[in-house]
Formats: sequence, structure tokens, C-alpha cells
Amino acid sequence: MQLIEQLEEYHRSAAPGAAPFHSGLLESQGGMCSVPPSPSHTHVAAMLPKNQPRLDLQDEPQNALLPLLRKIHFQFTSTHDLEDMGCGTSSSKKDRKSEKALKAALVIQNWYRGYSARLKARQRYALTIFQSIEYADEQGQLQLSNFFSFMLENYTQIREKDPELVARLFGGTLQDSKDRQEYVSFIDVPDSYNGPRLQFPLTFTDIDLLVEAFKQQQILHAHYVLEVLFETKRVLKQMPNFTQVKTSPTKEITICGDLHGKLDDLFLIFYKNGLPSGSNSYIFNGDFVDRGKHSMEILMILFVSFLVYPNDLHLNRGNHEDFMMNLRYGFTKEILHKYKMHGKKILQILEDVYTWLPIGTIIDNEILVIHGGISESTDLNLLHRIERHKMKSVLMPPISVDEDHDTDLKKSKIGATIVPRESKTNESPSEQLTKHEWEQVIDILWSDPRGKRGCYPNTSRGGGCYFGPDITSKILNKFQLKMLIRSHECKPEGYEICHDGKVVTVFSASNYYEEGSNRGAYIKLCCDMTPRFFQYQVTRATCLRPLYQRVNTMESSAIRILKERMLSRKTDLIRAFQLQDRSKSGKLSMSQWAFSMENTLGLNLPWRSLSPHLVTTDKNGNINYMSTFQDIHIQKPVKEAQSTLIETLYRYRSDLQIIFNVIDSDHSGLISMEEFRAMWRLFHSHYSIHIEDFQVDELAERMDLNKDGSIDFNEFLKAFYVVHKLEKLNKSDGHPP
Repeated sequence: MQLIEQLEEYHRSAAPGAAPFHSGLLESQGGMCSVPPSPSHTHVAAMLPKNQPRLDLQDEPQNALLPLLRKIHFQFTSTHDLEDMGCGTSSSKKDRKSEKALKAALVIQNWYRGYSARLKARQRYALTIFQSIEYADEQGQLQLSNFFSFMLENYTQIREKDPELVARLFGGTLQDSKDRQEYVSFIDVPDSYNGPRLQFPLTFTDIDLLVEAFKQQQILHAHYVLEVLFETKRVLKQMPNFTQVKTSPTKEITICGDLHGKLDDLFLIFYKNGLPSGSNSYIFNGDFVDRGKHSMEILMILFVSFLVYPNDLHLNRGNHEDFMMNLRYGFTKEILHKYKMHGKKILQILEDVYTWLPIGTIIDNEILVIHGGISESTDLNLLHRIERHKMKSVLMPPISVDEDHDTDLKKSKIGATIVPRESKTNESPSEQLTKHEWEQVIDILWSDPRGKRGCYPNTSRGGGCYFGPDITSKILNKFQLKMLIRSHECKPEGYEICHDGKVVTVFSASNYYEEGSNRGAYIKLCCDMTPRFFQYQVTRATCLRPLYQRVNTMESSAIRILKERMLSRKTDLIRAFQLQDRSKSGKLSMSQWAFSMENTLGLNLPWRSLSPHLVTTDKNGNINYMSTFQDIHIQKPVKEAQSTLIETLYRYRSDLQIIFNVIDSDHSGLISMEEFRAMWRLFHSHYSIHIEDFQVDELAERMDLNKDGSIDFNEFLKAFYVVHKLEKLNKSDGHPP
């Protein structure tokens, strides 16, 4: 009984990080990537009995289970060896030993199943936090469209001082007459440049050259970047809104989802599946850029491949192929960092290139590939006809002409004169999409499938809709289609099938939120065949870290960004807590605290399960609600600034940064004090922010360090950051955060 007792004791005392599980990984050459087995291929793990845990003892930090399993193995083998040698082992003794060994195995199995379930639950919670905050940010981004409309109505000086800004925001092309020569011919490539040199017309050699150069972390010269962008735009303008693709039993097509600037994922896809060619077709389904650090490299590889094989590499527009999204999510900053001299020119032409990307692909007249999804009103016939290049940004809805406002000049509540609507731009209404057309494009770029029937607003993202299985069937049947393949959502396994197999989501950026957070995947299709799914996960290590370490990292990162979100609403949360705390005890029940958190933040999170990471409780289970903020605070850029002002600016810092970047049309990073004050008054009025204007004025004046009347607003907003006290203590003690 000693072995059973040891196992039972281990089962009772095992620490939460004691024995992680890790299914078999196939390591690629060079140790760059670890690739989980594809569901479409037989793997040695599949030879094990169903529902049997697959233990990888290399994942056990101290290999505590190893001697116990060896004892089990010894008992089995020694019994059978003795029997084979003819030794007189009694059958009753042999049965008892076998029974002990079986009990030991069951103890391990039960312990592992419980432990694995707890790990998976923690992983799901972390992913839920990441996704909820990501969607809440997107919702805020889409709400900026209302602000820009409000801004144009109230900020008269914009039209007078910067008509190009109006054209940029509300449709139209910025002087399309600026031809290739004006941008490219005056940018010389010096002899000292050691990066890749492209030869036009481009060939397969240029694709290979670019891939190898980017593996060596080389930067493509701005001359070639602009040349590629202009040539891509020229070819895209000749393409329809939906690309028609044909497959055959001998010619497959590969569909990739979001890459989001993660170059190693693209390298891994090409390593496993081959570079694009006339016999190796690809569809890249949008969201090539933003978030990751290598969006420009991905864009250049895809555009060069498209120019070499325009009939075999297909590009769909995603919701991040949008210059306004790039302002918030990193691509604009990446371009200006990598191309300090010519970044502005690159950004200008890139805005145009985005508008000419096709909005979908149809495979074999039966599979629709779009980035987001559909709605009950999706009309593919209309979407085939719209002039897609008029969709400058999802944040810029069409401006309606209202003749009643021609002479109705009134003072707004902030004291600025409302501009007559018909004179807002030099464009006629026919040069914009209609509101209905704009909504149709929004739906296919932003919508998400759900299990619930019907079609209802996508409240998480703030744009597009949620569509149920009945809507999928209705739209597919209406247009004689069999399947919808879309991207747009991170999935733990890299793909997901729903709506009775009629909707497939594919997401190709592994480790999207944090290392180990999710796999990437791509799909291979050919005529009349079932889609095949291929999964992978990029890692810099030779072997993927144990699951418990990956979950700990994910969980810490998720809790960190959640605390920052909570801190940005500190005043609102304290007000909500105090409304519940009628006895002014400083404590709330778990249900009261959870209600206040959800009612204020609206993130739809399992607050009860997350509470141990966020607050402290007393022996009766009541929560000390001020402990929510005990280990974090916002660093003040100016000591004299009031905390409520700092909190408000921190909360809206991303929105303010986009607004200031839009005004800063020359990308200098500077705006005048006058512009700063005018924009703040508009922002303050539109969002009903309870901060006095003079407080912001005083803070801005203090931030104008050299007193030249201009503010470096990026530095201004960067000055607001969160200090995590526990992390600071860990670092000072020499411990990792």
C-alpha cells in the first residue's frame, strides 16, 4: 500500500504549478518554431486510447511523478517477467499487485484531469480579459466617427485653415494627380545601402530576396517601398470588388487569416506550405498590419507576391487596412519610426492603396471569403457594384447634404460657428458612398458569428453585427453559396467551425495576446473536398514552455491590463462602490462588488472568479473595495496636476492621440497651443467630460517645456503611464515581474 499512499499524498498536496500537460509538438528545423500536430494528420499521440491523458514528463519542473510512474511500470513488468520465467508467483498476489498499480494510475489520471481543467479555466479567463478589452478599445475607436462629424460641424477653422484635412477625413483622394515620379524619382538609393534591391518588373527572385532580407532584419529602402505601393495601386484599380477563384483536384488554395504584423507567423506558413507561386495559390484575408512590430515587412512581401502572381495571390481588405485604425494600433508609428525622412509620403499613398483592396473572394462560386461576416441585410449584388475606393475609413461615415442648414448659422454650446453642411468639402454627394453602401461594407468587415439566432448589434466591438445560424443559412441560400470563411477573431486553436459547418473562422497570428495564448492556423481547399486545417505556434525557444508557465504569463499580463483599465475608471468605480456601501464600512459583498465592476466597465467578465487577483477579502468574504487600486497608480507628468484630470487624460489618451495625429497633417508631432485648446474644448463638449478647461490649459502650458507655443502631444500623452507597485518592488528586489 506504500505506493498508493505516496500517490494519494502527492494528489492532495500537489501545488497548482506542479505537473503541466503538453501534447506532442513537432519541432521545425532551426528551433524557431514548434508546431502542434494538425488535426488533418495522424500523429503518434492519436495512437493512445481515447480520453487517456498524455503525460509529457519533460514538462514537470521537478519530475516529481517520474519515480512513482517507474514504480508502477516495475510492478507491471516484474509480475509478467516472473510469470514468463516460470516462478511460482501465486495468482492472488499477482492480482493484488496489478490492482495496486491500476489504482495508482487512476489516482494520477484523476489528479491530472482536475489540474488540467483548472489550468484550462485560467487560460480561458485570461483570453476573455484580453478579448473583452480589445473589443472595448475597438468600440471606442468606432465611436470616434461621431466625434469627427461633430468636430467638422463645430470647428470652423478646420475648413478655413486645412481643407486637405477635410478631404482626408470625409472621402476623396488627396490630389491623385501627384504621380509616381513626384514621389519616387527624387528619392535616391545610395551606394551604401545594403538592403534588398528590387528589379521592376518584379519576379519570383524578388519575393525570395525580400523574404531572406527580412529574416536578416534588413529594412527595404523607401524608394522601393513607394515603387511597390504605386504599382500595387495600379494593379488593384483594375480588379473587381470580389475576386473569383477556381480550384481543381490538382490545384489547391491556401487561406490565411489575420497576421497583424507578426512576421514569424508568415515565415512559418511559407516554410510549411511554400512560397506563393503559379501552382501554390493563397488568399490573405485582411488585417495584415497593426499590433505587431513588422507590419511593413508583411505588407511588402504580400504586395510584391501579388505583383508577381496577381492571379494566384489574393488580398482582401480587413478592418485594419484603414489609416485611422493604424493611428491607434501601431502601424503609423512603425512607418514613421522606420522611415523618418519619407514616412509621410508612404502614409499618403498607403491610404489610397487600402481603398482599392478587394473586399472579398469567391471560391468555385460556392465559398465566400470575407474578413468579418454578414448581416441580415447583406446584399452581395450591391457589394459587387459599389465604388469601393470611396470607403476611406470606417470611422468616416458619409456626410449627408442638408439644404436647410445653408443659411442656418447658429452658435454651438462651445461658442464655435456651425459650418453649412453643403460646404464642408468640395465633393459632391456622388463622390461618397451612400449611408446604406457604407453600412454594407461595415458589416462585412466588422461582424461576428454567434450561436444565438437572429441579427443584432455587435455591442462588444461597436460596429457590424452578430449574426446567428439562421442568418448564415438565409444569406448563403439567397446567393447560392455553401460556406462562409472569415477571420477577424482570435481563436485559441487558430480556427473554429460553427453554424453547422457553414461558417469557418481562421486566424493566423499565433501568440496574439501573449506567448502561448493561441495557435495560428491556415486552411487548404480544393475542388469538392473538405477543408483541411493546419495549426502551428511560433516560439523562439527550442521547445515550447510548459503549459503552467505559459498560463501564468498570460494570466499576469491579462490582470495587468485589466487593472490599468480599472484605474482609468477609478473615480467612476469608487462612486459605484460607495452607492452600494450604504453603511460606509469600506466593504461590499462579492455580488455587490461584481455588479459595480460590470455596471461601470461593461467588459462582461467573470468577476467572482477574478476577484482573488484584484481585491482583498476579510474572513467573512466581504471585499475591501479600495484594495482594487492599492498596488497601482498613474504617474503624474506634473506634480501640481489634479488626480481627476490625470485620470481623465489617461482614460482618453488613445482617442486624443488619434485626434491630434489627424490634425498634425505633416506628422511633425507638434500642434499649437491654440489648436490644442480648441480640440480639447470640442472633445470636452462631445464626451461630456467634467473637467474645467483652465485645468487642461495650465497643464498644457507646463508641458510646453521650451515655451515656443507648440506641444509635442505624443510625448505629452506618453507622460501618463501606470506604475504597478508590486512589479516595481519585484524589480528592485532583483526578481522578475
